[in-house]
Amino acid sequence: MSYLLLLPPALLIAVGTDLLLRPAARAGARLRGPELAAALGLLATMIAAVTLVLSGPETSPLFGVAGIGLSARSDIVSISLALTVGFVGWVVLRFSRVALDGEARQSWFMGWMSLTLACVLALVVAGNLFQLMVAWIAVGSGLQRLLLFYPKRHGAQRAARKKSFSGLIASGALLIAVSLLAYGFGTTDIARIAEAARAGNGPSSLWIVAGLLGLAAVFKSALIPTHGWLTEVMEAPTPVSALMHAGVVNAGGFLLIRFADVMLSAPGVLAVLALVGGFSALVAAAVATTQSAVKTSLAWSTCAQMSFMVLQCGLALFPLALLHIVAHSLYKAHAFLSSGSAVAAVAQQRRPGPVAVPGAGAVLRAFALSLAIYGGALALSGLWHEPPQAIALGAILVFGVAYLIAQGLAEAAPWPLFWRTTLMSLGATLGYFALHWGANALSAGTLPPPPVADPLIWLVMLLTVVGFGLAAWAQATFPLWGSHPAAAGLRVHLMNGLYLNALTDRLIGQTLLKKG
Repeated sequence: MSYLLLLPPALLIAVGTDLLLRPAARAGARLRGPELAAALGLLATMIAAVTLVLSGPETSPLFGVAGIGLSARSDIVSISLALTVGFVGWVVLRFSRVALDGEARQSWFMGWMSLTLACVLALVVAGNLFQLMVAWIAVGSGLQRLLLFYPKRHGAQRAARKKSFSGLIASGALLIAVSLLAYGFGTTDIARIAEAARAGNGPSSLWIVAGLLGLAAVFKSALIPTHGWLTEVMEAPTPVSALMHAGVVNAGGFLLIRFADVMLSAPGVLAVLALVGGFSALVAAAVATTQSAVKTSLAWSTCAQMSFMVLQCGLALFPLALLHIVAHSLYKAHAFLSSGSAVAAVAQQRRPGPVAVPGAGAVLRAFALSLAIYGGALALSGLWHEPPQAIALGAILVFGVAYLIAQGLAEAAPWPLFWRTTLMSLGATLGYFALHWGANALSAGTLPPPPVADPLIWLVMLLTVVGFGLAAWAQATFPLWGSHPAAAGLRVHLMNGLYLNALTDRLIGQTLLKKG
């Protein structure tokens, strides 16, 4: 029944092509076609999910010859992402039909939106290298056209060119990688390649393949300093930003997860990815807190989230990275689609009174209490025997809840606030461990566990925990040092993204970015 996973992209390609060839009238019944196709495709994916539970992972027969054609892989990776992409895509298509009503090019927009969504679905369910490569390129091509919905806007042209540049590097790296995989393993079947790599039967060039896959992931998922296009897509309609979180900007993480067994053959590459992802996450998160525009702040937040996902892959925590993709896709798509109404709702709220500022002692006690909550939840969940990579990642959660608890420990804060923040922190920690356990259980046998920690992994974990710990401490104590003149200067630099985008523009070349 895995062939059912090819039905959703086929339906969306049919309705998308029809809208492009025969544009629908304003508010015409045919504009409902994309969301109907997405709904039917989501139903087919649900049936495939049930089949996966009953029959286990499988790859459909290849519709083609010599390893070139279409096939669908049914496992926890493809099913979870196909369900996520299908659901978010259906919501975005419904939103687009209403939000863009009256636009002269609405039919064109809905057509390309359907085709891009179809390509994402074909990518995440791909059972062979040929389909994965074609879908990867097609996703970038479809997004390129959506970014130019308002073709005369210089900002849209600039973002599209920068996206094209990043996409070219990512696609080139992936093309070389899949060529080496097909030659080295003698097959284009992704499941067979993963099985052989897990058994240690890969070619000697496998570390080169891992490096190329990592490079493709960094450029596809807009990690710093390749993030420029992601933070400049605000000239496109809001549904485009939401669609990017239905598997487009997540494609880099998907690539690393799909070839997890290949990535494990190159510990050095994983270490570099972890360091790059961790650094990018810290910088992007800091910049996001200084942005005044909601959509720009969300875009920087996405950069930080994608970076953290790459950090998870670098630590070989592939089940948690998969969980991260699903969770981030759902909440960030909702955030973009509701950004307009959220601003209005906040503006109507009564302004709060004085805010209780925690001192250094309160922050220190908050960190200690958070550590106790984390240790208790770790013991109760039975996950204390997890690999040190997972323990280190969970420590970052401690820093997050410490900031929340610190607000309740401030001297001017009422005790009910302390109990509320503490209970919320406990709930978040228990929820994390529950999802952690579920992700590991569902992906067992499909995604490999992290390797035994060697000195290189320990060094990466140490740098990661220290880096996020210092960032959390700086955030919690910001009211104590935020009035210093140096802090004002730092805020200006962060508001400008530390000028990394300007530097990237120079490296790319002004000729590429010129109008027209």
